[in-house]
This record gives sequence, C-alpha cells and structure tokens, in this order.
Amino acid sequence: MLEPVRWMTDAGEILDAPPSSRPAPYGKLRLIDQTLLPLEERYVETDDPEEIYDYIKRLVVRGAPAIGCAAALGLAAVMCRSDAGSVGEFVEGVRSVASRLAESRPTAVNLFWALDRCVAVVDGADGVSLVEELKDVLIVEALTILSEDIAMCRAIGENGLPLLSDGATVLTHCNAGGLATSGFGTALAPIYAASERGVAVGVYSDETRPLLQGSRLTAWELKRAGIEVVAICDNMAAQVMREGKVDIVIVGADRIAANGDVANKIGTYGLAVLAKHHGVPFHVAAPVSTIDFSLPDGGGIPIELRDGDEVRRGFGRLTAPEGVDVYNPAFDVTPADLITSLITDRGIKSPPFVDSLSELRRDLVDGKAAKGC
Repeated sequence: MLEPVRWMTDAGEILDAPPSSRPAPYGKLRLIDQTLLPLEERYVETDDPEEIYDYIKRLVVRGAPAIGCAAALGLAAVMCRSDAGSVGEFVEGVRSVASRLAESRPTAVNLFWALDRCVAVVDGADGVSLVEELKDVLIVEALTILSEDIAMCRAIGENGLPLLSDGATVLTHCNAGGLATSGFGTALAPIYAASERGVAVGVYSDETRPLLQGSRLTAWELKRAGIEVVAICDNMAAQVMREGKVDIVIVGADRIAANGDVANKIGTYGLAVLAKHHGVPFHVAAPVSTIDFSLPDGGGIPIELRDGDEVRRGFGRLTAPEGVDVYNPAFDVTPADLITSLITDRGIKSPPFVDSLSELRRDLVDGKAAKGC
C-alpha cells in the first residue's frame, strides 16, 4: 500500500494510527512529493505551518481525503512544538494555525472538516488542565482521522466491488487512488479490491489536463500495483466509449452537495455527459466526509481558479503565447442527474440523491447521538 500521508515520530517511526500507549509521540507530517512523480519518489517531513500551507497549495499533497489528513497531521505537528504557557493560549494557537491552513485550497470540503474536527476536540477537552495533555489529545485526533480514512477507503472498495465483473474495463479521471487518500483510494478502491480477489479489471486513465494527474499519478500507481492501465488524452474518452471499450466510469469527488451534485477535477462534467450519451454507468466514489450537507446543490461550491502558467507552460516549456489570458478552473460540478450512484463507505447511494443522502444524514446524526457526541 502507498503511504502518501503519514506521521513521522521524532524517533523515526512511521505511524498510520494512534499508538496503543499514551502519550502519543511528537513528530512531523510526512508526505510523498507528488509534484515529482512519476520521475522520482521522494518524501518530505515538516512541522512548519507555512511549508504545510505551501505543500497543500502547490499540490505536493492533493486529493480531498489526503488534504484533510495532511491538514490534521500538519496542525498536530506544528502545535506539538508550541511553547504556549496556558491551555487557553494553546487553543488560540490551534485556531490560528487551522485558520491559515484552511486558506490553502477552497474546494475540497475534507480540508475544513478535518481542521474543524481537530479544533473541536481541543476546544472541548474537558478536564484537561495541562498544555502537554492537550498536545496529546490533538495528535491522537489527527492520527484517528488518518486511520479512519484508511478504513473508509477500504470500505468504499468493498462496497464498489460488486459493480465490477471479471474482465471489466473502467475509465477514470484525475487521480482518486492511494495518492489522493491515505493509501487505498476512492475511485480506484474497487479496482484494488478486485485485484486482491483475482478479478481482472483493466483501466483507461484520462491524462487530466493541465497537470496530468491521470497520466503522472494514476497510471504510475496502477502500474506499480501490477494492474493493467492504458493512459489516454482527455479528448480521446469519447472515441474510446464509442468503440465500446468502457464498461463503467468511476471518479472521485472533492465535494458533494446535499442533492448529489459533485465537484471534482475539471473535465469530470464533460466525462459524465459523454457517459450519458454512450449509455455507460457513471459512478462517483467518496467517503461521507466529502458530503457537504450545508449546500443544497452544487451552485454553492466554490471553484478554485489556479495560475494560468499551469496551462501556458505546462511543466516548463511554453505551449501558449507568453502573456495570453488563461481561464484555469481546477474543478467543475457534475449535476446529480448524470450520476448513476455514489459509492461511499456507508454503502452505495442511488438516485434520487436528495432522498438517499437525507437518509444518510439522519443515520449519521443518530449514530453520533447514540455515542453521546
């Protein structure tokens, strides 16, 4: 399994879950630098808030679940070095660093979900009177978010597995595999689950302009895992579908509105339209933490606009006139009526999504109430 987001203890141990003994060891956020793939596999460690902000902003770490885990672990790494003299001062420090990290990217809801959860657990730590104890609470919460993500992604794989038959071919967009999470992926999770059971599944991986996450990252990790993968340019997807080479489309999500509208990497909307035209099932895989129940529909999802040089210069070479205007939205919103199902860690949710997601929300609320949260 890939280890794109982990906790590196000061003793050099790599953790993916809270330790059995307390207190939890101090450490740093550890990331694989995805900007260097597929040419180089290099890891970075940091406890500096501006470096963490930069790593999220610059896509050293990317993918909604991975961003959430990185932000939580990054916040813990920064604050375990805090010299706050009181619990109140420490809590204010947590809020300040969380606020800064939340500014790094606007679309992926997991970023805000994870940071809010960390702030809440520190703010609500009743009976804790020592700063050192509060640091432990924060580190454990961040590691819990990490371990939950690993489990959620595996659950997505198990829930999506029945959609894949032996010999099926999946078309996917961008990277929603291990590199986008804490190790097993969302859109690629059913594919990995199938591979574990000896079910042969092939994959067409959209290149995903302008930063090529499909060809650089998805093709890299699938090839590394021994899974058959063919990289194609984004504008080849229609022809591949027309030739009958695609049985199912599975993509990830950065935010899902309460009605089932899905924000994902730019190009997903067009892929959904193509799938509809060719009668190919179009599925979205994501953990329930990606669902933003506060938004009634996708019209309220903020769309990140990125630097025009990502289009003008690609990976260094000028491929458009210097200074030409560029419109570079990082995401688009796919309407719910183009989506066959949502594959979540809480099962497959079917249309009408207003009803199935509303029921899911009630179950989540009831579950929290049963735990006394």
